[in-house]
Amino acid sequence: MAPLIAEVGHVKHLVDATALPPLWLAIPFVVLLLMIATGPLFFPHFWHKHYPKIAVFLAAFVVFYYFFFLKNKVKPVEAAAEYIQFMALIIALYVTTGGILIKVHAKATPLANIILLAIGAIAANLIGTTGASMLFIRPYLRLNKHRIKVYHIVFFIFIVSNVGGALTPIGDPPLFLGFIKGVPFGWTLVHNIMPWFVAIVLLLAIFCVFDKKNKASVESENDSQVAEGIVSIKGSKNLLWLAVIIGAVFLDPTVVAWVPTIDYHGHHISFLRELIMLAVALFSFSTADKKILTSNEFNFEPLNEVCLIFIGIFATMMPALELIGAFAQSAYGRQLITPNTLYWGTGFFSSILDNAPTYLNFTAASMAAQGANISLLTDVQAYAAGGVYPHSVMGLRAISLASVFFGAMTYIGNGPNFMVKSIAEQAGVTMPSFGNYIFRFSIPILLPILFVVWLLFFACSS
Repeated sequence: MAPLIAEVGHVKHLVDATALPPLWLAIPFVVLLLMIATGPLFFPHFWHKHYPKIAVFLAAFVVFYYFFFLKNKVKPVEAAAEYIQFMALIIALYVTTGGILIKVHAKATPLANIILLAIGAIAANLIGTTGASMLFIRPYLRLNKHRIKVYHIVFFIFIVSNVGGALTPIGDPPLFLGFIKGVPFGWTLVHNIMPWFVAIVLLLAIFCVFDKKNKASVESENDSQVAEGIVSIKGSKNLLWLAVIIGAVFLDPTVVAWVPTIDYHGHHISFLRELIMLAVALFSFSTADKKILTSNEFNFEPLNEVCLIFIGIFATMMPALELIGAFAQSAYGRQLITPNTLYWGTGFFSSILDNAPTYLNFTAASMAAQGANISLLTDVQAYAAGGVYPHSVMGLRAISLASVFFGAMTYIGNGPNFMVKSIAEQAGVTMPSFGNYIFRFSIPILLPILFVVWLLFFACSS
C-alpha cells in the first residue's frame, strides 16, 4: 500500500509540476457517469427533463477551471474540435441512413437474425459502426417486431455497434485516429482478423441460444409471416451520400497535405471534412423521400440526446484523460505497461470514457515508455511495424482491440450505443438502465468473451 500511496503522490507532484489538472477535477466526470447510470432508473422524470442542463453545467465548470485557473485554453479547444469531428460524423451518418428503408422479407428466425447481425458486423468496417448501426437497427427492429426482447438490442450493440468495426480504420474512431497518426491502413485487418472472428462467432453463438428460446415461445406469432423475397431497399440514392461521407473521412491534413488547416498552438485543425459531412446531412435530409422517413419513424430525438450528453462527456473527461496519461508515463506506470495491462487498461477506460481519446492516450503512453513519440510519423510507423520496439505490435494490437471491443461494455463506451438505445426505446423496447445493462449483460456475457480473446491472443505475450 505504501508504494502505491507514494506513487499517487508522485503523480500529484507531476500534475502540479506540469500544470496538469488536480485530481479532484475528475469529480464532475464521475458525477456525470453516476447521473447517467442512476438517473433513468431512480429519478427518470427529473433526469429526462434536466439532463441537458446537468451535462452543460458540468462541462462549463471544467472548461471554466481550465481557462481561468490552469490558464490552459489549448485542451478545451482540442476537446471542442474533437467533439465537432465526432458529432459531424454521427449527424451525417444518422441523417443519411434515416433516408434508407431496408426491409427483410422473412420470418424472424434465429438464423435470419444471425445473418443480419453478421452482415451488420462486416458493414461496420465499410461505413463505420455508427453508419452500420443506423442502417440496420430499424430493419432489425421491424423483423423482430412480434418478438422483440431486450437481448436483441443488447447483442446488436455488442456486435454491430462495437465489436464488428475492428478490422479497418473506418470501422471505429479509435482506429481512424491511429491511421491518421501513421498506422498503415491494412494493419488492423492483418492483426485483428482472428480475435475479431473469435469474438463475433462467440457472440453470435450465445445470441443463437437466447433467440432459439424466444422463437419457441412466440413461434405461433410468426407462422403467419410469409417471405416475399429476401431484402428490399428504398432510398438507395442515399448510399451515394454515404460514399461521400466515407470519402470525406480521409480529408485530414495528416493524410492529404492540401487540406486547409487552422494552426492553433502547434495543432493543425481542419473542419473541411466536417463541413462536407454536415452539408451531406442537410442535402440528404432535404431530398429524402418523406414516406421513407415516416416508415423509419425518423426524428432527431436520439441525435439530441447524444449531442447533449457527449458535450458533458468530452469536456469533463479532459482531466481524467490527462491524469491517466500522467500516471502511465510515470516511473511506476511505465513498469506496468505490457500487452496484458494495455489490453485491460485500455478496455476499462474505453468502457467509461470515449474510446477514441483513450486509444490515443494509451498508445502515447506505451510509445513513450519505449522512447518513441506518437507525434512523429516515423516513430508510429516503426512502432506498428515491430522489430525496433519490444512488444510494440502486440501492444498496439491490445490497445486497438480493447478500445473497440470494450466500447460495448457501457452505453457511453461508443457513440452508437446511446443512439441505438434511444431508437429502440422509441420503438417501445424497455431498455435496461446503465447499471442493469452492465450487470445483466456486459459482465456475464461480454466480459467472458473478452477474457477468452485475452487468453488466446495476449496472455502469454509478456
